[in-house]
Amino acid sequence: MTLHAITLVGHDRPGIIAEATGILGSLGLNLDDSTMTLLRGQFAMTLICDGEASADAIESALQPMTGPLAVTVREVPDERTTSTPATSWVLSVHGGDRPGIVSSVVSRVAGAGGNITDLTTHLKGDLYLLVAEVDLPADADVEALRTALGVVADEFAVGVTLNPVEADEL
Repeated sequence: MTLHAITLVGHDRPGIIAEATGILGSLGLNLDDSTMTLLRGQFAMTLICDGEASADAIESALQPMTGPLAVTVREVPDERTTSTPATSWVLSVHGGDRPGIVSSVVSRVAGAGGNITDLTTHLKGDLYLLVAEVDLPADADVEALRTALGVVADEFAVGVTLNPVEADEL
């Protein structure tokens, strides 16, 4: 089996997910991982699929969709790694929108050895919201990270919370 990273980005319309996944299924591809969202009227989808189809065959099959959508396909290695002991957390930031919030917050997480596994941001009027799923090493100093995030919160005049994910939320 070969893994492919496939992205589709363009103006949103009903049926994009159904059409794209139908095409991929007809090629015998299995959808391993995916994320799909709407960003200011633009649809964005990233999928990791496995199967026997080549990147060229996948691109060719998706070609009818490329008028309204930009499509990319590339082969990726299967990099499933053994997991290291980690704890899962939810990080949220809310407040007035200002440049540099994301960079400042995620830098503190990286400095604590954390890995951001999912991140979403939304701007509603002047209110900015960031929600991230974070894996921290089992031995991470969570209180030191909270203190560092508090400095960012003060600097940008935003609220920042870091809470453990409950096992039943996974």
